[in-house]
Amino acid sequence: MTAATAAPTSGTAEAAPAGALSRLIQEALDSGKTLRQLGKAAVDKTTGEKISWQYFQKLVKNPPASAPNPVQMRAIAAALGKTEERIKEAAAEQWLEYRATELAGYGGTVRIILGHLGAMSEQEQKRWLAMIEADERARREH
Repeated sequence: MTAATAAPTSGTAEAAPAGALSRLIQEALDSGKTLRQLGKAAVDKTTGEKISWQYFQKLVKNPPASAPNPVQMRAIAAALGKTEERIKEAAAEQWLEYRATELAGYGGTVRIILGHLGAMSEQEQKRWLAMIEADERARREH
């Protein structure tokens, strides 16, 4: 089952935060990879087409108005070591303000709980995570 939720929007005049795909690329850069390394690894295994390190730079610094095409997304996935699905999700969030959550194999109760958690603020989510982790620790200790 796939549940769609709108990506959060901000009503402030501040600079917009980096989009989801741009953040994935920035995380790779923050972990020590260089733009040139990403460009060398960015090869679509289906077509053999490549994308340049400059394209990665553009995605981080000044993203284009349109999302990468499927070939580019597969090349980005290869460079980042992520699945094609993860790259598609990030692109959908960044360019379409669409966030999908896959919940295969779970019952209705889990989906309801996740729906409630998804509507909470980050601080509230952290509080619930702390409660769940405390419960798990208590179970292990007894």
